[in-house]
Amino acid sequence: MNHGPVAVITGASRGIGAATARLAAARGYAVGINYRTNGGAAEKVVGDIEAAGGRAVSIQADVSEEQDVLRLFETVDRSLGTVTALVNNAGILETQMRVADMTAERLNRVFRINVTGSFLCAREAIRRMSTRSGGPGGAIVNLSSGASRLGAPGEYIDYAASKGAIDTLTIGLSKEVAEEGIRVNAVRPGFIYTDIHASGGEPGRVDRVKAFVPMKRGGTPEEVAHAIIWLLSDEASYITGSIIDITGGR
Repeated sequence: MNHGPVAVITGASRGIGAATARLAAARGYAVGINYRTNGGAAEKVVGDIEAAGGRAVSIQADVSEEQDVLRLFETVDRSLGTVTALVNNAGILETQMRVADMTAERLNRVFRINVTGSFLCAREAIRRMSTRSGGPGGAIVNLSSGASRLGAPGEYIDYAASKGAIDTLTIGLSKEVAEEGIRVNAVRPGFIYTDIHASGGEPGRVDRVKAFVPMKRGGTPEEVAHAIIWLLSDEASYITGSIIDITGGR
């Protein structure tokens, strides 16, 4: 089935995920494009990839649901072949709020998707990639955030804390599977022009805060995607357990 590398990219219907999917396809990956709700947007990414001569399939799955994750990877197995790359990109923000006002329901939503979802997807990827179980090896890139270092006070400490968990997952997992042909790294984007800020209640947030960035501008999804694809590639063959800040110097 495999005609080359196969990538699973979660939350790939828009923003950083979509940019990464398009770039991965351009570099020769067959791409499993996961989405949770926006099937039309995911199909557009598939269409763009196929129009450029690439292979892609869109798969609806909520990464916080174990059965959905199992189905996601089984679908990729059948449609594209054995996964050799995973980009744990799916993540959510809730409305900007102080911790004093947060509910348990909100916290559970954020951690289930951002943390549990990343663990479950990593687990399924490792089961397929690990040379210990006869796999071909591979690479995982997790999406953290500059917020994990800065804490996002007054806005979304819960999101920042979930990304702190991603940093720890990256470091620990990289050591756990290093001898099994799997590299695990992360990127920490800063203020990037994507739709996620609207979820936090402030669509124009990047323009409000870009003055605090040494480069005095927000980043683009494509700038993050290039770092992700590089970490997946053989050019980064001796890099594991690393976290790259893509924050314009902040």
